[in-house]
Amino acid sequence: MYLYPVWVRLWHVLNAVLIIILIVTGISMQYTDKENSFFIVSFQRAVKWHNVAAIILTFNYIIFVTGNVLSGNGKYYRIGKKNFLSDLGKQLRYYSWGMFRGEKHPFPVTVDRKFNPLQKLTYVLAMYVALPLIIITGLGLMFPETTVNRIFGTSGLLLTDILHITVGFLISVFVIIHIYTCTLGARPNSLFRGIITGYHESEEH
Repeated sequence: MYLYPVWVRLWHVLNAVLIIILIVTGISMQYTDKENSFFIVSFQRAVKWHNVAAIILTFNYIIFVTGNVLSGNGKYYRIGKKNFLSDLGKQLRYYSWGMFRGEKHPFPVTVDRKFNPLQKLTYVLAMYVALPLIIITGLGLMFPETTVNRIFGTSGLLLTDILHITVGFLISVFVIIHIYTCTLGARPNSLFRGIITGYHESEEH
């Protein structure tokens, strides 16, 4: 079934590339001094590419939100109250037990349901909580004059930095888990192929 429109695929690929660049450059800045040593790339180069990727990511995120509002893709991120917790429990049981016993997926992908309950929850947290936080704190670090000087007696810039690094770490963990779960389709490469072709391969086949 055709499930991934062109704009979603282009956004997704660009978003993935940008986040990888931000992770690599962010780690480089964390473990590199400004003079001699470097972890992956030099400090100055890491700062430059981190800022460039961050600016592009911000515009790319605006495209994502706008696209979801103007197209039908936004419906996949809406969490309904009815049976959500019980459905979430079923999905957790499947991932931790059922799929290893060859059980059928409790929430197969359809045109009306692209994400299972656990995916929906994590994607909403990633896309509508974590990404806005990483963008806002990143802009605060890029333009420190815009941050609050002190919060509860502590440097506002320091708290912004800590929040930025923490959310960046959580996004890094999300990316690793996301790559792994993308191997759980009908075949290990099915979901990766889907983001190229736009077509989802059913696990029933």
